[in-house]
Amino acid sequence: MRMAISIDGNLTNDPARASIPVFDRGFLYGDSIYEVFRTYQGRLFAVNEHFDRLERSAAAIGLRLPAGREAILKEIEKTVQAAGTAESYVRLVITRGGGDIGLDPALADRPRMIILVKELTLDPKWKSGQGITLKVVNVRRNYKNALSPAIKSGNYLNNVLAIAEAKAAGADDAIMLDFEEKVTESTTSNVFLVKNGVLLTPPLEVGILEGITRKILLRLAGENGIDVSEKDLWLRDLESADEMFLCGTIKEVLPVSALDGKPIGSGRPGPLTMRMSSLFDEFTRRSSL
Repeated sequence: MRMAISIDGNLTNDPARASIPVFDRGFLYGDSIYEVFRTYQGRLFAVNEHFDRLERSAAAIGLRLPAGREAILKEIEKTVQAAGTAESYVRLVITRGGGDIGLDPALADRPRMIILVKELTLDPKWKSGQGITLKVVNVRRNYKNALSPAIKSGNYLNNVLAIAEAKAAGADDAIMLDFEEKVTESTTSNVFLVKNGVLLTPPLEVGILEGITRKILLRLAGENGIDVSEKDLWLRDLESADEMFLCGTIKEVLPVSALDGKPIGSGRPGPLTMRMSSLFDEFTRRSSL
């Protein structure tokens, strides 16, 4: 698989040659933030939206970015070119840096920038039309006043435990509830459901990541006369949904066929799910011209 890695501007195509110090706080404590970009027709998609969110995450944890937006974007594009992929998965990681061992952020020396670019490969199930299966797991989503899911940080153990539980039960991914039993999101994706022709999704206030694909879909729904509502959702809403799908930068619009071993609707991608997928595909085509 073609790939390229940049660590503080040092490029390599060999992951075995890419390394960070063992005292890096991203490695020791998950003291880092990140964004995942992708390309369409070789062009980075929704760049400003991703950088806006990166800056919000940095501000939320008091992390100084190592360079300005233009300089970081230039390094990303250089790394994409070095990878030489037709379409690219791009992961930008900013750690607080190294320093002496200890939790105090003041011990950090300087922020470190890591850019991982690899060939964009998609799970064939995602575009097969059959949809994926989900499980509502016992692992609860991080409480927003403890470690806010709105911060796209490198601390992902909550999500790791959730998907491990889902996989052990034979599902493809997990749905996570909060401590009040409200629906939040999947492990790496926002969730939408359809009930009586209305598109429903949890509000940001429940404690979820402000997904860029989610935001685009909400706008596309409004522009195309589709009834949409951001509202608190519960397990009973999931179980009675006519349709369900996940969304994200890499997954785009991903239909859900079953929840906890029971079919959602007909067990096949529904008409509104497919319409939202088509609208999003059209939007990405226009954006890549």
